[in-house]
Amino acid sequence: MADPASSTNAKPRVLVADDEQVIANTLAIILNQAGFDARAVYSGEKAVEAIDSFQPDMLISDVIMTGMTGIEAAIIARTKLPKCKILLFSGQASTADLLEKARAQGHEFEILAKPVHPTDLLAKLRG
Repeated sequence: MADPASSTNAKPRVLVADDEQVIANTLAIILNQAGFDARAVYSGEKAVEAIDSFQPDMLISDVIMTGMTGIEAAIIARTKLPKCKILLFSGQASTADLLEKARAQGHEFEILAKPVHPTDLLAKLRG
């Protein structure tokens, strides 16, 4: 187990999940350059797998992905890592229905519209 004192100086770990690989990779690069330890995955399923091994402080996920949605991945992330900050983003109108369903189950998530400007994203993560 890691020494708790050494982890306080560690970079915040951010997991970026988007089935559009260019978006996931670009966000991870931007975050790494901004002082985060960011990793990109390309599906909700991969995000859930990475939660166990990477133990992110923050999850940034697209909502609409093939297979598991970002909301489903976020619910699992919150269950496994209750302190993990979750930020969802989407460019599709159908997101509202999925968010409403999650709210009805007691899950509240912040959502940003795609495209996400890097300055706005960094402000949300640091805020």
